[in-house]
Amino acid sequence: MGNKLKIALYLSFITIFYNLAEGVISIFFGLEDETLALFGFGVDSFVEVISGIGIAHMIFRMKFSKVITRDAFEKTALKTTGISFYILSGGLVIGSLLSVINNSAPETTLVGIIVSAISVITMYFLMNAKLKIGKEINSDAIIADANCTRTCFYLSFILLFSSGMFEIFQIGYIDAAGSLGIAYFAFKEGREAFEKVNSGNLSCACDHD
Repeated sequence: MGNKLKIALYLSFITIFYNLAEGVISIFFGLEDETLALFGFGVDSFVEVISGIGIAHMIFRMKFSKVITRDAFEKTALKTTGISFYILSGGLVIGSLLSVINNSAPETTLVGIIVSAISVITMYFLMNAKLKIGKEINSDAIIADANCTRTCFYLSFILLFSSGMFEIFQIGYIDAAGSLGIAYFAFKEGREAFEKVNSGNLSCACDHD
């Protein structure tokens, strides 16, 4: 089991560093190209880093003893994640409304297409790899982490769809709609983060469909 836990830990590190890189690129080009959906996706990636650090900490603890409940560090990471997701969700809703009122539109969403396409592939790989390891060692926590990654997979599709549709039709409302889709998932993840803290459940903050 030790080697498989090591693989699970490596997968969590890959998730953290990938989200860091994705967040930097998405926020930079989101601001540069004035696309709210890509910017929101980037901020979401940074929030996922906080959640990922909590998961990595949990897997590290599993190497030494059976993990039954979250410790103080993991609960703090979840609370920080939940608050951050709520702020992101509110900001995206306000930003989307202002975008519609001002009839704003991105200069281009080409970077959003590229970033989201890469993210779809990466998250699909990570989701299945985590699920496989979780089942092999019968770990609810790692299986739940795979479900977290599945939510990121869905978010990537939202960005890919909205970015692709904007490039085709050049309608600013499409970018705003993509932002609202990301805001919905951000709110959902924030709510579930606090639910997990209160329940003590080892399931990830984004375990539910």
